[in-house]
Amino acid sequence: MKETNSSRRNFIKNAALAAAGFMIVPRHVLGGNGFVAPSDKLSIAGIGVGGKGHGDIMSFHKSGKAEIAFLCDVDDRRAAGAIKNFPKAKYYKDYREMLDKEHKHIDAVSISTPDHNHAIQTLAAMELGKHVYVQKPLTHDVWEARVLTEAAKKYKVVTQMGNQGASNDGPREIREWYEAGLIGDVHTIYCWTDRPVWPSGIPWPTQTASVPKELDWDLWLGTAPYKDYIEKLVPFNWRGWWDYGTGALGDMGCHLLEVPFSTLGLQYVQDVQATVGTIYVDEFKRGYFPESCPPSSHVTMTFPKTEKTSGPITLHWMDGGIQPARPDELEPNEIFGDGGNGILFVGTKGKLLADTYGDNARLLPTSRKETVAQKYARVPGKASGHYAQWVEACIAGYGNMEVSAPFEISGPLTEAILMANLAIRGADLQVDGRFPGRNLKLLWDKDAMKVTNFDLVNQFVKREYRQGWDINYNI
Repeated sequence: MKETNSSRRNFIKNAALAAAGFMIVPRHVLGGNGFVAPSDKLSIAGIGVGGKGHGDIMSFHKSGKAEIAFLCDVDDRRAAGAIKNFPKAKYYKDYREMLDKEHKHIDAVSISTPDHNHAIQTLAAMELGKHVYVQKPLTHDVWEARVLTEAAKKYKVVTQMGNQGASNDGPREIREWYEAGLIGDVHTIYCWTDRPVWPSGIPWPTQTASVPKELDWDLWLGTAPYKDYIEKLVPFNWRGWWDYGTGALGDMGCHLLEVPFSTLGLQYVQDVQATVGTIYVDEFKRGYFPESCPPSSHVTMTFPKTEKTSGPITLHWMDGGIQPARPDELEPNEIFGDGGNGILFVGTKGKLLADTYGDNARLLPTSRKETVAQKYARVPGKASGHYAQWVEACIAGYGNMEVSAPFEISGPLTEAILMANLAIRGADLQVDGRFPGRNLKLLWDKDAMKVTNFDLVNQFVKREYRQGWDINYNI
């Protein structure tokens, strides 16, 4: 009997150990090659899941390493596609309610809402320790860009801005060419776009409309001043109104200026000046529509010398179809940029031309061919890999994997773009029938975050938020 009982006890003990050993085998081993267990996936909440936001979360999902667990959108119509594609994801209209109730089940947050609500939503997620992916531009105001840059360091979360071209080969190839000395020391850069492709330079409509039943208008307004609903603002044309959007610069600036920033190590502007297109409503009668972004602009920014330049850099931004003069080295029938957008580096030993995202980079004249050894690792999947890169970095944890557009880079980039907008708004600011900000060069104190020679424009560095929608953060 003693021997029998002992054998039985040993059997039970060995069986229990075997069971325990079985339970701790990783799920991906049991599932075979390529299998990622649900518990090993990044749990993502999407804020703004229509249009571009829908595309973003679909791209995260395609990585095979993310679970789209929660959806949030103020407009049921825009959210319909995401709800259909992710039927198991819980749906909310108010991001505050979602974060309050579900934050324990969320690892990371994707934010693809109108520009004016980026900062408040992103900061709310970071304060909860969530990794964040934010559509470009990172913020609406200069102050907000600085806040998110600092908050990313404070909360130690993985961050990525949605300028997916930063993961293309082009920016890395251009950096390699420049560092190999193919165009010498760059001193001047031109970036241009055919945007805006929405109504601009127009008065705010006087005719209001009924709010669609699927849309929570108050939540859509968020930080912006209260106004009655108008037609054709949602979901796209808000880009042309200063209360919500950031104009052509906000739409394309991050895609075009990223290449000079990453190549030359640019940071904060030293000074900025702008001219803007003027609308005339009658003979010699200038229209004044301060709520709307202008139809075109030319902004000139000066950046201080960096470790990669021999002196200051002058960067020209042009939109509304304005382009710089064609380089003499470009043949008459060769396309300048990609036809609508482009980037031109001017150096002491040559010129370099590229399309949007830095794609299709070529030395001028285009007959000039040079070979440079690859120095920087490429992102698998290029622009499409921008999403998987962030997912994998989040899983790896803060500081363990490099991403293409962390806030430490995209924050100063966004701030420069918004400084250009500051000059545009300053040039278009009317006081007692005059435009005192026109023909001025605005001098920027980056530490005090203020323009030192035209105080009126500082009201746009940090706007006044609607009551109940304040952003409280000390830099």
